[in-house]
Amino acid sequence: MEQIVKILSAKYVTHNVRQFRLEKPAGYSFIPGQATELSINIEGWRDETRPFTFTCLNDDDYLEFTIKTYTDHDGVTNRLSKVNEGDELIIRDVWGAIEYKGAGYFIAGGAGITPFLAILRQLNKDGSIAGNKLFFSNKTDKDIILRDELKSILGANAHFTITGQKDSMYDQRRIDAEFLKAEIKDFSKHFYICGPDAMVTELSDILGQLGANSDSVVFER
Repeated sequence: MEQIVKILSAKYVTHNVRQFRLEKPAGYSFIPGQATELSINIEGWRDETRPFTFTCLNDDDYLEFTIKTYTDHDGVTNRLSKVNEGDELIIRDVWGAIEYKGAGYFIAGGAGITPFLAILRQLNKDGSIAGNKLFFSNKTDKDIILRDELKSILGANAHFTITGQKDSMYDQRRIDAEFLKAEIKDFSKHFYICGPDAMVTELSDILGQLGANSDSVVFER
């Protein structure tokens, strides 16, 4: 089912990540971590759908998406870098397999943080954030999406790693088997992974080898 919604606001939260707040249709609901297919309501782009995760809470009176824009080619996110308040987008039914199942470790690469934003915000609102830790990998310091909010929610349990900036103030290790063995003491907890496909595949395999239960490793399959 398609629904046309107006953009209420649009702002950049990093140099290439834009946060959109949209009208919320009556009765529209989702579980934190879920997504929808989105397109732009202009000629030639209505059928160009892309999946984006909700980053708001279900009981907010708006819908929010936090979207990395790629301006090196004329795709959907490049077009999204040009739309503004009052323009229209098209949303569709809700879907997704990433859902909170219990305390554990969130592992994100770049824009893969987006499903975790709604989950962590909800846990924080509910007073249930304790026992969760985030490992968030980016290329440079300026790429970290909503760094200050994540630090506010998680405190010392927000762990940032930077792989492409030698003078970064953060950990410069890659999130791999050695990193996980060094940083994780309890592989019986839940693991939530989102990022580039290769990263998700590699880390889910590594976690299995390190003793994590496959039912406890949550990612978009």
